[in-house]
Amino acid sequence: MVNPVSARLLSQQLIVPQWKDPADVVSWFGAMQGQDYKAMRWAVAMRTKKPSFKAFEAAFNDGRIIRTHLLRTTWQLVSGEDYRWMLDLCRSKALTGLRGWMHSNGIDIPDEEKGRIQELLADIATGKRSVLKEEFAESLKEKGVVMTDQRLSYHLRLAEYDGLLCSGDLHPSKRTLALTSEKIGPRPAMDRDEALALITRKYFRSHGPAMLEDFVWWSGLNMGDCRRGMEIIRDEMSSLWHKGKEYYFMKDARTRGFRGGNVLLLPAFDEYLIGYKSRHIVLHPSHAPKAHNNSGIFYSIVALDGEIVGNWRPSEADCGVSVFKEDVVLPEEALTREIARFKSM
Repeated sequence: MVNPVSARLLSQQLIVPQWKDPADVVSWFGAMQGQDYKAMRWAVAMRTKKPSFKAFEAAFNDGRIIRTHLLRTTWQLVSGEDYRWMLDLCRSKALTGLRGWMHSNGIDIPDEEKGRIQELLADIATGKRSVLKEEFAESLKEKGVVMTDQRLSYHLRLAEYDGLLCSGDLHPSKRTLALTSEKIGPRPAMDRDEALALITRKYFRSHGPAMLEDFVWWSGLNMGDCRRGMEIIRDEMSSLWHKGKEYYFMKDARTRGFRGGNVLLLPAFDEYLIGYKSRHIVLHPSHAPKAHNNSGIFYSIVALDGEIVGNWRPSEADCGVSVFKEDVVLPEEALTREIARFKSM
């Protein structure tokens, strides 16, 4: 009998992690939420055998981890190897979302303007590992082009979706950009069915057991594409029923290796919660406001044996751990060990 909570802890690499290299973790997931610029580093590192900020930074600067907007037009980390085929697969939906934001803000960027600005952006970024948004704005000004900060943001996002720009080297607090051709280089093309199969496989191996509706939510793809992906790899998948709902996972998934008394300090916007539309398996609905609000903001949370039971504050010396679930006491030794693991980064 597969326990969905312990199986998720294993598939999410939160216990008995399989990888040493942060880039391997990101590749395993396909995409990991990167909304919080600092929290994303711990989200990846805590899933490696030996968490290391320097290892994450090296993978990021080498272009083996890319921070971008692909799924649901929000921030994600993807591997450099996966970047191009995922961009091809997700571009249409991402552009639709972006155009909607532009329209709501009364901004229209004609193709002629987009092409002209992208030529300038490429010229500015050529040969540079990192360019800040402010540096793009200053260089454009020197070339006689002045625009609002918001308009420049949309131009940079369009350049990202056109495959011109991607994330540059890791900055202490700000996003940087670089030419995709210089940061990642060419990658072989992939047909749509192959891409759908691969993103489906990556989701269910890293998030399973999960429902179809969870996959649709996470990927941002339409229901038909998600069903198609699952159909292509159906021989690789198993399912279980839990409280009247069907959950899918890979046949070769690890389902054993869980031990009780496990404490995890999960960062804000972590895949353990944000990667699912329905989160009740690990988070009681009455506690949901403690883990995220209705505007899509996710908080730093504490898990005990996979269940979300509290919050913590990464900026505090003792991590400011608090428990919101009644009658729960965190094992002191396990908590001390987890705090030390976080502080060792």
